[in-house]
Amino acid sequence: MIIRQRDCPLQPWRNGLGRTREIAVQTSPAAAGFRWRVSVAEVDGAAPFSIFPGIDRSIVLLEGAGFNMTLDGMRQHALTSAFSPFAFAGEARVEVTLVGGPTRDFNLMTRRSEVCGALRVWREPGTRVMPAAAVLVYCACGSVATPNGQLQAGDAWRPRTLAGATVVLGADAVALAALVEPCIG
Repeated sequence: MIIRQRDCPLQPWRNGLGRTREIAVQTSPAAAGFRWRVSVAEVDGAAPFSIFPGIDRSIVLLEGAGFNMTLDGMRQHALTSAFSPFAFAGEARVEVTLVGGPTRDFNLMTRRSEVCGALRVWREPGTRVMPAAAVLVYCACGSVATPNGQLQAGDAWRPRTLAGATVVLGADAVALAALVEPCIG
């Protein structure tokens, strides 16, 4: 199934201090809320991130100069390199200061009591076989051909079945594969 960016309206963050587009979500049968969630946030100014207890988060800068993150008042991370995933706990108190102007970032959130998540960045043109754990492919730049049609920047594809599924990245494409699987141990 193809998910077009235009079909994902902006909505406020949980804390009301930013905006996001929810791309895809799987609800949790065991807990109120989601098992996993993929979204694209727009960060227009310095503001704390929403807190998500029990959730692991992975974030990737898509557009803009990025921002500096301070986690729990101590740990620092500069999210200033596009397409370089950074993982952190949803319980962390995260304050950000913009490096330049507004940014957009891709987010994968997973409920750690149920599943583990990771992001894989594909930058080279050509065919990719979908990993068994893939729940979504997001076209960050350029175009990506899927069995259901063409993706442009901002569009995503959720495969119905992964057996032998492939995508083809165009010459200028960057794609993010969101992987979600049961946690081991």
